Amino acid sequence: MPREAPDPPMAWDVLIRSVSAAGLVFRLNREPPFMLSAPQMSKAAPAKKPAAPPPGCTLDINDPQVQSAAIRIQASYRGHRSRKELREKGPPRVLEPLKDVVLIEGSAAKLTCRISAFPDPFIRWSKDGKELRDGPKYRYVFEDPDVVALVVRDGELADLGQYSINVTNPFGQCSDSARILVEVPAKIQKGPDNTKARKGATVTLTAEIMGEPPPDVGWTKDGEDIEEDDRLFFEIGSTTTTLTIRRVTPADSGKYEVYVENSLGTDQSFARVDVA
Repeated sequence: MPREAPDPPMAWDVLIRSVSAAGLVFRLNREPPFMLSAPQMSKAAPAKKPAAPPPGCTLDINDPQVQSAAIRIQASYRGHRSRKELREKGPPRVLEPLKDVVLIEGSAAKLTCRISAFPDPFIRWSKDGKELRDGPKYRYVFEDPDVVALVVRDGELADLGQYSINVTNPFGQCSDSARILVEVPAKIQKGPDNTKARKGATVTLTAEIMGEPPPDVGWTKDGEDIEEDDRLFFEIGSTTTTLTIRRVTPADSGKYEVYVENSLGTDQSFARVDVA
C-alpha cells in the first residue's frame, strides 16, 4: 500500500503566513516536490469605450453659460454646506427685516424676509391681524433655506395695510411687519345723475370716487370753477363727493362737471341740471 505523502515542513507554514500577511495569494503543492506557485491570473477584459451621449445632451465646457451655471451650482453647494455647519438648534431670528412695498393697482407686490431657524419653522402671514391663507391671491414663497416671501397678486386698494410674518419652531418664535402702500390712479367710479328740479328746491349731485394717493376734487359749471358760498358748496369724503345747490333758480341750470386728479391720473364726469 503506497504511503501518504508527508506533510510539508513547519517552515512552509511560516512562509505561507508571511506571504498571506503581505496580501499575496499562492497555492501550496501538497505532494512532493513541495512548492508555492501563484495561480494564473486571467487577462483583464479590455475597457469598454463609453457610449456617445444622445443628440442634444452634450455640454460645451467653454460655453460661458455652462461655466456660469457651474459657478452658481458650486457657490450654492458651498453656501448650503456652510449654513448646515453653522446651524444650531434654537429659536428663530430675523436676519433681514421686511420693508414697505408700493403696489400699483393691477400688479403684484412681494414682501421678503430672511430668517434663521433650526429646526425648520412654521411660517404664518397676516394682514391687519387676520391670517392670510396660501392661495391664488396670497402666495407663500420659500426661495432659499433662509428666505421666505409673500406675494400679493392682482393689486387693489383693499390690499393697503400692515402685513406681518410670524415664525415659530419648538424653541421659540419671532415676528416682523411692514406696510403695502397701494397706488391707484384717480377715478370716478360712478358719476352724478342728470337732475330736474323746481325753483326754490335743493339739488344734490353725488359722484363715487377713488384713488391713492387721495385725489384732488373739483366741480365746475359750464366750464367755470364753482366758487362756494352758503348756498352752493361741495363736500369731499373718502369715497364720494357731493355738490349741493340750495334754493335753485333757472340761472342754476347748466352742465356740471366733477373731476378728480392725483399723481397717477385724472378722471371726470358730467351731469345736467334743469330748473323749471
